[in-house]
Amino acid sequence: MQTLAARILALPPSCGPVRLVAVDGPAGSGKTTYAAALAAALNAQVVHSDDFPIPWSEGPGAWFALLARQVLEPLRRGRPGAFRHYDWVAARYTGRVTVPIAPALIIEGVGTARRSAAPLLAFTVWVEAPGELRLQRVLKRDGPELEPQWRTWFAAETAWFAEDATRERADLIVDGTAPGPGLGG
Repeated sequence: MQTLAARILALPPSCGPVRLVAVDGPAGSGKTTYAAALAAALNAQVVHSDDFPIPWSEGPGAWFALLARQVLEPLRRGRPGAFRHYDWVAARYTGRVTVPIAPALIIEGVGTARRSAAPLLAFTVWVEAPGELRLQRVLKRDGPELEPQWRTWFAAETAWFAEDATRERADLIVDGTAPGPGLGG
């Protein structure tokens, strides 16, 4: 992971003075675990798509406008960003998170490496795992009662990724089932 971190830090800034790194892939693939390991190697903050409200019915495209307006646009202009953190369990906003100017920032979640954000991205990581394993992971995390919503979401993200060609544009493809630091979680 240190080699990858050095490679990223050697890249030119992409979003104002920040090297913006997207960790994308389908739900349950291991993105959050991978992003945490990469963040530790980069000494970088991670902003998660799950920090924002994402209605089940709106699919992967809906949440990004908040990230762009509150975090990416200020960073692009050389200023710190900030956003209101959304608590999924409480179903409400719970606080404000500051995103300072730093050498690197990781954005993690379904749709972070979208084509429309490509001009702001220094590096993109795609994390993948088989569908049944991903379903097991999200149901273990969120509860089996959400299986119908997750199956609908999986279909929506499959369509999203096909249309956006996200995986094809990734700088690095990671096997989310592989053992090792930051993998398979």
